[in-house]
Amino acid sequence: VQLAESGGGMVRPGGSLRLSCAASGIIYRVNNMAWYRQAPGKERELVARISRDGETYYLSSVKGRFTIYRDNAKNTLQMLMSSLRPEDTVVYFCNAEVQVNQKYEFEYWGQGTQVTVTP
Repeated sequence: VQLAESGGGMVRPGGSLRLSCAASGIIYRVNNMAWYRQAPGKERELVARISRDGETYYLSSVKGRFTIYRDNAKNTLQMLMSSLRPEDTVVYFCNAEVQVNQKYEFEYWGQGTQVTVTP
C-alpha cells in the first residue's frame, strides 16, 4: 500500500492550502485516516483524524481552521487548511490504517509534504 500526498507549498499568513492523500495498492478497506505534522527536533503530532464513518478529531490549535474529509470510494483523504499561521509551518504526513484483507490491518505513512507560512 502506498500513500501519495500532494498540495503542500508556501502561503502567506491568513491564507489557505489543501492537502490531499491517495491510498493505492492491495486494499480491502481503509479505516482511520489522519494528518500528522512534525517540526524539526520535535515529535510527530496528530493534527486531525477521521474515521471511516466520518467521526473527526482535531488538535485544539487547528480546530475551526482546518477541515478533514475523505472519500471512501476513492480511498482519498484531504484537509483544507485556512487562516494559516507561521506556526503551522512544518512537514505534514498522511496516515492510514488499512486492512489488506478481512483479518490484517497495517498502518501506513505518506512521504510528507512541506507547508510554509511566511509573509
